[in-house]
Order: sequence, then C-alpha cells, then structure tokens
Amino acid sequence: MQRNKQVAMGRKKFNMDPKKGIQFLIENDLLKNTCEDIAQFLYKGEGLNKTAIGDYLGERDEFNIQVLHAFVELHEFTDLNLVQALRQFLWSFRLPGEAQKIDR
Repeated sequence: MQRNKQVAMGRKKFNMDPKKGIQFLIENDLLKNTCEDIAQFLYKGEGLNKTAIGDYLGERDEFNIQVLHAFVELHEFTDLNLVQALRQFLWSFRLPGEAQKIDR
C-alpha cells in the first residue's frame, strides 16, 4: 500500500515538475534510472499530464533525448497510414508551447 501512495505522489510531482517527479520516483526505487524504464512510465501515462510528458520529452539534455527515442520506439505504427500513425503518436503527449522544444 505504501508503494502505491509513493507512486501516486511521484505522479503528482511529475505533473507539477516533470524532472522532480522522475527524480522522486528514482530515489524511492519506484523507477529505474534508465531511458527505457522512464520511457515506459511515460508511455503508460497513467495519471500523468500529457503536457508534462511533452515538456519532459522536449528537454535538451542528452538523457532526455535518449528517453524520447525510447518513447518513440514503444509506439507500434505497423499497418497504419501516416495520418493514423501521427494521430496515435500525438495522442500520447501534448506538444510543448515552445517552438524550440517542438523542433527537437
């Protein structure tokens, strides 16, 4: 039960400040500090704000870029046309408001 409360707290922290939320989850051994595990957490997105996910994926540092690549690889686009694939991909997060982050 305590673990569920900590995960809920981590989600809440993530929605307010994505970096602090991820750090909280890692420090409490609720998430491994690997780009694959963080990408999986974001992909499942349970209780996560889609704007916060977009902000995290749009950060400049190398680790966040690796998380972005792992996040993209989790999507299955086989047998989808371009519009369907874009719709599915963009449904999983909200694009950040800054053009620089979108460009990445």
